[in-house]
Parts: sequence; structure tokens; C-alpha cells
Amino acid sequence: MTAALPMAAALYERVRRVIPPIEWPAFTEDIHAILALKRERNAVILAHNYQTPEIFHCVADIVGDSLALARKAMTVDADVIVLAGVHFMAETAKLLNPGKTVLIPDLGAGCSLADSITAADVRLMRQRYPGAPIVTYVNTSAAVKAESDICCTSGNALQVVESLGAPRVIMLPDEYLAKNIAAQTEVEIIAWQGHCEVHERFTPADIRELREAHPGVTVLAHPECPPEVVAEADFAGSTAAMSDYVGRHKPARVVLMTECSMSDNVAVKHPEVDFVRPCNLCPHMKRITLANIRAALEESRHIVTIDPGVADRARRAVERMLFA
Repeated sequence: MTAALPMAAALYERVRRVIPPIEWPAFTEDIHAILALKRERNAVILAHNYQTPEIFHCVADIVGDSLALARKAMTVDADVIVLAGVHFMAETAKLLNPGKTVLIPDLGAGCSLADSITAADVRLMRQRYPGAPIVTYVNTSAAVKAESDICCTSGNALQVVESLGAPRVIMLPDEYLAKNIAAQTEVEIIAWQGHCEVHERFTPADIRELREAHPGVTVLAHPECPPEVVAEADFAGSTAAMSDYVGRHKPARVVLMTECSMSDNVAVKHPEVDFVRPCNLCPHMKRITLANIRAALEESRHIVTIDPGVADRARRAVERMLFA
């Protein structure tokens, strides 16, 4: 236990600005158990930007947005991957690492976007718009990816759409992402009506109120927000792009119109920036905890499996995105 004390102090130094001292002791036992289990099992933890700071900064090996996690999953030298994120991300990690064991700590960590569309819906869209290539957001099940031509993330959606060289493209399932991309391209975008339950709640009135309460604040919005919110913001981009923006421009005061933990994780790297936090929680991301990450490693739960026929077709769509 004494050897763990210096490590605990060093880890807390990373997150002391966003985790109160009174809360830290509740995390330390699980953190040290997870670090030991990773060594024993040759395991790595991939954590999305929306994970809480004690996960993101203290036990994760690879962090980032959906695109970064998808890319880095392909280079992982480990027997076991634990995906600290939602289920479609764990499926994507399994698609790209079929020979590795992929675990998700909580099977209930879903996604409103992934739930908004089925493989049958995609097949019907293809019938309705013959010849139009189908771009499917990574925030979808493997079964939906398998019915698409190529995947995209919020970080590369415009590049993917324009790489197809088609005058008309079906883009599923996020309606707002599709509309925000449509505003940047001459390609006709046919959208679905799926929404992210976190980002759809932001409104232009929220931004105006923030500007009134915090004069000079810089507003960054995720492209899953409604187009009128994106129009009111100073910048719109993926979680990685928002983080990069803060690092490049160092705004004195900033607000990130996205999931709550994103601000905490970016704030750790930029103590000179004042973060205003009128964020929305993702109930699915918050199902992932240190306790169930530890249990996943101790008990090999819950193992992600994908039907081989579905996996082969879904993998092609994801790999085509990665090399677009």
C-alpha cells in the first residue's frame, strides 16, 4: 500500500483542478487495482472524451473522439481491450481487432443515435434512393454499418461525403450532423431523423444567455447540435477539433456545447482557460465507472461479439472510412 501512495499523489496531481480532494479517496483503490489488472492481463483501456476525469486521465491508455479511438484501436498491442465508452464504440474496436478480446463494462451503455435506426431501415433507404451511396455515422450498430457503403465520424464527415464523388449521398442517422455537413458542400444530402439526446437539447437561446452572462466567452459547438446552434457558435467541430481549438487559441473563457465531462478533460490540460459549464450529461457514457471497468478486467465481462457475416461487411465500411 505504501508504494501506491506516491502513485496516487502523482495521479491526483493530474486531476486536482476537476476532482475535489474529498472525492479522490473514493477512486484510489479501484484505480490501483485497474492498473495492476492491465499489467496482469496485457490489457489496454480506450476511453472516449466524454468519460469522467478519473477514467480519462488516470486509467486510460488511449483517449480521444470516435475517429481517434477507431484509428488507434488498429495499432493496439494487447490481448484485451476495455472500451470505456458506449456499445457501438466497443463493436467498432472489435471490428478492427477481431482476434482480440473486447470488453464493455456495462451492456446498458447505449446511444440514442444508434437506437434510432436499424439495418432494415438502411435497406429501405437504399431501395428508395437507388444509386445514392450510404454514409453511416459510426454512432450506429455493426448491423447498420454492414448495410452502408462507408462510415464517418463528426471529425471526417465532410471529407468522407466529398470523397465519394457522387452528386447525392444518403447520410445516416444524425439529422443535425447531416444538415450541418450539407451547409458546407454542394453534394445533396439525404438525412435520417435520428438525434443525439445530449446535443439536441442545446438551443440558440442557451448561447445568447451565456454570452450575456459571460461577456467575451468563446462558444464551441458539436456538429450533432441543431444547425441554428452551430450558426450561433464561434466554432463547430468534433470533440477532438474542439480540444484542438482550445489548445491553439487559448480563449480566456470558453464554453463547450457538448457532454459535461468533455470540459473537465480539456480543462486538465489548459489551466489558464476559464471553462463555463452549461453542459448536458450523457446517461449512457456515465454508466461506465471505475468499479465496472475493474469488474470487467477481473471477470472478463462483458465480451463483445459480432456475427461473422455482419462483421465482415461492417469492417469494410469502417476501414473504407479510415483510408478515405
